[in-house]
Order: sequence, then C-alpha cells, then structure tokens
Amino acid sequence: MGKLERISPCAGLLPVSIGGLTVSEIDVGQITSVTPFEGAARAAIDRAIGLPFPAPGQTTGDAGHRLVWMGQGEGFLLGAVPDPNLGAYAAVVDQSDAWAVVALTGAGGADVLARLVPVDMRLRAFPVGATVRSQLGHMNASITRTEEDTFMIAVFRSMAVTLVHELTTALEAVAARG
Repeated sequence: MGKLERISPCAGLLPVSIGGLTVSEIDVGQITSVTPFEGAARAAIDRAIGLPFPAPGQTTGDAGHRLVWMGQGEGFLLGAVPDPNLGAYAAVVDQSDAWAVVALTGAGGADVLARLVPVDMRLRAFPVGATVRSQLGHMNASITRTEEDTFMIAVFRSMAVTLVHELTTALEAVAARG
C-alpha cells in the first residue's frame, strides 16, 4: 500500500512576490472551531482556551496562540491544542485540514485587498487585531490584520488555487500603477 503524504493547500503555488508585496502560505498549527454552548460560563471558556473570547470583528492572542472571531458565537483557535475540559462548555471541532491560510505582507496590502474585498481595509478603518468574514473575489474568506503591513487570509482549502490566482492578479494590477 502506498504511503500518504501531507501536502499543504498552497504547495507549489507560493510564495509570490510582486511590487514589494508578498503572498506566502503560513502554517498556523492546529485550527479548532470553538462555539460556546448557550449559558456556558465565559470565564470557564476563557480559562480552557487560555485567551479571552474575542468580541465581534476582533482577535485575541498572538501568532503562536490566537483566537479569531469567525461569526456570531464562533471563534477559531489557532496554534494551540485546546484543553480537553473545553468540551464541557463549547462545541469543539478540529478544522485543521479544511483551511488554506496565507499572509499578504508589505506596504500596500490594503490596496491589493481593495480590489477584492468590499470592506475598507485601510489601517485607520481596519487596525491591527481586526478581523472580518467577507467575500474575497467570489470566495468566502476570513481576513485578519496581524501587523500594520500584514494580513492573514483564510479560505476553504478547496479554494487555495483560486485564492492565489486572485491575489496574484490584484498584486500585478497594484504594481502596474506604481
């Protein structure tokens, strides 16, 4: 029987660098969906996660242990294995293989996203730590500003090739203006 190999969603597609901007695949570690049960004690959930549950449109933590708001009553825990006790307070589902996650880095990333996302991604409107679920081109995406000049973008794994194509086309268009 053949040996199965783990292949990342963007294998062979990235990195792409155009005009001072780079798109690269990032390994955020384990991705766990956390949806607190109705009436569950928020303090117990925060203890089990090790981070406060984020407000809508926000994230908590940092690159090694981050909790990203993903919609009403749902967050994605990135880079950490949740405490087994969390299951007493929330629905916990491993989503690690379901997502392609990339970083768009460099000055002008908001200009690239302006071509693809119907949300104002400029720093004054979308500060570090902000996150949004939106359309990126014709895909559903989660976009988080992790640093002043860095966006973390997550789409369903099946859309990885389309994501890279859309971002590359937008990078080329922005670079052509310069």
